[in-house]
Amino acid sequence: MSKKILEIKNLITEFKSDNHSIKAVNDISFSIKEGEIVGIVGESGSGKSVTSLSAMGLIPNPPGKITQGEILFETSDGTIVDTKKLDSQALRKIRGNEISMIFQEPMTSLNPVFTCGNQVTEAIILHQKISKKEAKFKTIELFNKVELPRPHDIFNQYPHQLSGGQKQRVMIAMAISCNPKLLIADEPTTALDVTVQKTILDLLKSLQQETKMGILFITHDLGVIAELADRVVVMYNGKIVEQGIVSEIFTNPKHPYTKGLISCRPPLKVRYSKLPTVPDFMEVAKDGEVKSKLESIPEFLSKITLTNETRKKAHEEIYSKSPLLKVLNLKTYFPLHKNILGQPSSWVRAVDDISFEVFPGETLGLIGESGCGKTTTGKSIVQLTPVTSGNILYKGKDVFKMNKREFSNFRREVQIIFQDPYSSLNPRLTIGKAILEPMKVHKLLNSDKERKKRVMEILEKVGLKAGDYNNYPHQFSGGQRQRVCIARTLAMEPKFIICDESVSALDVSVQAQVLNLLNDLKKDFGLTYIFISHDLSVIKYMSDRMLVMNKQGKIERYGECDAIYEDPQTEYTKSLIEAIPKI
Repeated sequence: MSKKILEIKNLITEFKSDNHSIKAVNDISFSIKEGEIVGIVGESGSGKSVTSLSAMGLIPNPPGKITQGEILFETSDGTIVDTKKLDSQALRKIRGNEISMIFQEPMTSLNPVFTCGNQVTEAIILHQKISKKEAKFKTIELFNKVELPRPHDIFNQYPHQLSGGQKQRVMIAMAISCNPKLLIADEPTTALDVTVQKTILDLLKSLQQETKMGILFITHDLGVIAELADRVVVMYNGKIVEQGIVSEIFTNPKHPYTKGLISCRPPLKVRYSKLPTVPDFMEVAKDGEVKSKLESIPEFLSKITLTNETRKKAHEEIYSKSPLLKVLNLKTYFPLHKNILGQPSSWVRAVDDISFEVFPGETLGLIGESGCGKTTTGKSIVQLTPVTSGNILYKGKDVFKMNKREFSNFRREVQIIFQDPYSSLNPRLTIGKAILEPMKVHKLLNSDKERKKRVMEILEKVGLKAGDYNNYPHQFSGGQRQRVCIARTLAMEPKFIICDESVSALDVSVQAQVLNLLNDLKKDFGLTYIFISHDLSVIKYMSDRMLVMNKQGKIERYGECDAIYEDPQTEYTKSLIEAIPKI
């Protein structure tokens, strides 16, 4: 039997404000053995990250404080220490050296003013007391180990010059630079492409097997846990509701919260009329006690399962109409290098000669890896990015030949929901004003009083409260902010909406709620969607047809979703399907 390298006993971590305190982690106990991968899964706010920060001694005090429990870690010399009792100097010797951490967002974890190589060598020199030359050699070795292309070049590059997957590999190289006994990975693959995610997971697994280190892997995605972890800890509202061997938890979950998390990810083999959500499986009493709502889960799932006949009938109705949007030979290029006269000498072909149609009432899925041109395609359609050549026909009219009034109507009817709801909202405007402002620009309704009333109605429609009108974006969760962006889009009375990675960074349970909302709104308002994502399981659930784009900005496959999933034909499409985490 492997020995325990980390044991957490009855841990309570509280955060205090003027009037009350919140137990972010409430009396939890679990352990990690040498060479073992333990996954912690749960929604945002469940206490996953606070657990890891507690173990690392990174809880800010004030307002946070560990008020109970032990965090026992066995150091490399065999000494068992309680990390919460160590002073800052003793903690610094352990952090980065014996316990390392990969944070959720590599761009905010890496210093933008230092090269990637400098940041890794600094960590090595600090803990291993070797020369700068030796540290550089070891850093390049590590970059090779984590399979970064051109390690010598990346050593001298800054974080902004790397892709998301490459930045995460730099963070992994830094984390393993001192051969730690325990690696804590906090949502290291959130919002990455499924293919990049798979390579990161494979990399972590191979490094763990090679070095026998323990890994604490934190995520909200049970599919990732199913592929990577040996044991899983399920957290809800600061407490552990279930833990055990992965295969046992997944085949026979006991707690309704676990059942909900497993069920709310879009399935690949069947199609539901709506995605199950955690509230479908459980209810919370006033005293906080969780009770199961469903007597028979198979019976519940059978009621929401769509038949092939229903889907075929809906498609016959959709494709009997004329296309709402036609994209013909669209090219969008960006200058890469310029000659001595300032003229472009080479180009990045972000979108390279693509053509497709979208029919009224249809959802067309647009899928591919980062850099394949998905977002550029969406922005080109709504004219937020200049087009190099091609034609875009909306309701039979060429967008490039529209007069000012026609183009204004086009801009109102064709809306876009951006990937990051926080950066697309003005932090200085209340959400009510942010939604009302474009209505005023397009002269919708006759007065601000009427517009305000309409905004409040829309807020209720997307699952928020009318009283939220005067709140600011920072006062909402990620899922709620996405609902605000959807409300702002609906306020324009659109006919056509481009959803650009609008659920990629959300918890699977919140993601299911937002996807259900989008489908409900589509029925209620007669909307048409282009749904952009790197996650084929989400695309397959949402879309009638899908368009697969490759990294050359070209169309790889175009057709009905189920047909492409069952017969991918091309190696690129096949790799996207194989990279989906499967429960």
